[in-house]
Amino acid sequence: MPNGQVGRDVPRLESMAKVTGREDYTHNLRLPGMLHAKIVRSTVAHGRILSIHTEEAAAVPGVHSVVTCADIRTIIPEPYFGPAFHDQPILADGKVRYVGEAVCVVLSHDPHIADAAAQLVLVDYEELPAVYDEVEAATSNVYVHETLKPAGTFPDLKHLEGKRDTNVALDYRLIRGDAEAAFAQAAHVFEHDFTTQQVMHTPFEPMISVGEPTSTGLTIYTASQSPSFVRIEMARLLKWPENRIRVKTSHLGGGFGAKLYIKLEALAAALALYTGRPVRVALTMEEQFYTITKHATTFRIKSGVDTDGKVIARRCDVWWNGGAYADIGPRVTQKSGFTAAGPYDIDNVYLESVAVYTNRPPAGALRGFGIPQLVWAYESHTDLIARGIGMDPVEFRRKNILRDGRPHATGTVMKDAAIPEVLERTAERIGWDKAFDRGTGTIRRGRGIAIGFKASISPTTSVAIVNVSADGSVTLYSSTVDMGQGSDTAMAQIVAEVLNVPTEGVCVVRPDTDVTPYDMATLGSRSTFHMGNAVRLAAEDAKKKLDDLAAELGLPERSNIPVDQLFKKRYGMQAGNVIGIGSFIPTYKSPDHDTGLSDNVTPFWMIGATAVEIEVDTETGHVTVTRMVNVCDVGTPLNPKVVETQISGAAVMQYGFTMSEKMELDAGQVTNASLADYKIPSILDIPPLMESEAVVATQHSGPFGAKGVGESATFGVSPAIANAIEDAVGVRITSLPITPEAVYRAMRAAANQPLEDF
Repeated sequence: MPNGQVGRDVPRLESMAKVTGREDYTHNLRLPGMLHAKIVRSTVAHGRILSIHTEEAAAVPGVHSVVTCADIRTIIPEPYFGPAFHDQPILADGKVRYVGEAVCVVLSHDPHIADAAAQLVLVDYEELPAVYDEVEAATSNVYVHETLKPAGTFPDLKHLEGKRDTNVALDYRLIRGDAEAAFAQAAHVFEHDFTTQQVMHTPFEPMISVGEPTSTGLTIYTASQSPSFVRIEMARLLKWPENRIRVKTSHLGGGFGAKLYIKLEALAAALALYTGRPVRVALTMEEQFYTITKHATTFRIKSGVDTDGKVIARRCDVWWNGGAYADIGPRVTQKSGFTAAGPYDIDNVYLESVAVYTNRPPAGALRGFGIPQLVWAYESHTDLIARGIGMDPVEFRRKNILRDGRPHATGTVMKDAAIPEVLERTAERIGWDKAFDRGTGTIRRGRGIAIGFKASISPTTSVAIVNVSADGSVTLYSSTVDMGQGSDTAMAQIVAEVLNVPTEGVCVVRPDTDVTPYDMATLGSRSTFHMGNAVRLAAEDAKKKLDDLAAELGLPERSNIPVDQLFKKRYGMQAGNVIGIGSFIPTYKSPDHDTGLSDNVTPFWMIGATAVEIEVDTETGHVTVTRMVNVCDVGTPLNPKVVETQISGAAVMQYGFTMSEKMELDAGQVTNASLADYKIPSILDIPPLMESEAVVATQHSGPFGAKGVGESATFGVSPAIANAIEDAVGVRITSLPITPEAVYRAMRAAANQPLEDF
């Protein structure tokens, strides 16, 4: 029976250490003889490297060495990595593909010396034509890569094919019914284009990795969300057995997808092995803009609607700007792409989702994993349809919403997905059916609502170990990375619930691949469900072994006997351990190659909706969100307070991507790569009234009914604000971010008033 540990508002286990400055981070690590690396980066978007002049830099007193790809090849003959394609070199290999690509590295015992010397390295290029737009790149004869080499690492990406003479990394299609025939029968057809911008994760702990040669191989200390993958990929690169490589993480100061797979680890490892000394590779905030970003997208969406307001056909064409290297973009393209038709019950769907290489900084996973870009388009489109046929936007959604027991566009039947409940509760919380002050004079007010959903990544594996010591204390070994989302606390609560001990007494060991068992990665809101199930199984295994031990000793009422007494009775002293092991991998069926259909495409669905009230200053175009309501289906919350803060945190992050954040590029060069110029929201910028709620729901296949929450509140923020702007002033914004200038221009255009008249 539950003992009350699950469902408690347990303060995060590491919170005291963090707020008192005692928590350890990889940035704090110092090793004897450690060298510091400073990266020399490309100044052209696309070009062949003719020569690298390192002599002047190497002559600077205190410089240990200057390392190029030729030097890396003496350690790793094939220095290419990537989770989808082996397309990214550790250092540029004869060619650069974006401004900011790592070309060579200066090493010194003093980071300031390395920095100064790096300025003296000169690189000669033969510039090549470049392509930046995702739609143009899909058919361009300017090729970012000559050949594509699939990595073959993950089961859901086994279908990737090697190609020549193309910028298309993945072209995923989903075909259900006959969309074209349904369009011909529709009473109304609506078609719109939407775009999103390239943005950055901006974790306040910049990326860092330290490589250290050891007597048995190599240890990598890294701020990573995927230590198990780092170990596997480094073993492949070095052609070593995994047990020669150890990967250790500390708490992360934010990740949001930026610190997944290989980022700096291969470079730090290669440099350490090349020099025979520990090497620290730490990025500045500016350098993070050149390392990994969020996909810019173009989304063309077309819907056919019958006379009753039912959507009978939908076509979606999505282009994902993957930048110079694929990273995990093909997974974003497929896994998020198949939801592009939205959380609606539509019989006829044609969907094409395309991952495209360009000469921009690489794009990969970022909180939401592509879903916010899609919801921006399909929920803006949904409001436009509702207004076009004269139906209330919420009522239109009610008529078309996807409900449990009905198949999603992929053919997977919806289960434990509280989409209607989330929609209704969001509308209720914002008071959708109540009178609303529309404003007067230059200040006009509006309301908007939007809802989205996301499939969990599958198939993936998680393994956990629970160790019950002879004094009854409990230790959990897991490779899930706590980067601020509270996963250590949630996992401790699961263990405590099963073993009937206090959560605060469970010790959670930080990920260390020599100690903690395999976990695919901390991403996609998978940890609560996947690792949570593994932890529950491990704790139950430990509990069964304790029960079996009691039975061996003739003690049938084990629950009445303290664990330490049980061990003493068995061993005659305080000695021994009971080890519980749990492994979890959900079932999955790969989509059909030709149709994209699958009847088991995900183990669970995440649902989130947002409603807002806004004010628009018609003289300036300035938009103020005065109230924001975020409602999600998280199953049964393991820790309600942490769930609440995850919802609000996700919404604030997406609010920044909606209202202000944008990477500005000039011929491929990022021109605002600093927090002085790239505007993330501060506490003074967010809506003054924010409300967060998890609807009453249960994920029956989740641990104690739970599932992930970290991304769900990112889904509806952008379209809800755009929908509210149209409600207030009658103009539609179709490109992010929604700046005052964009709103002002739209109002002037709607009034047929050229800007030069003002």
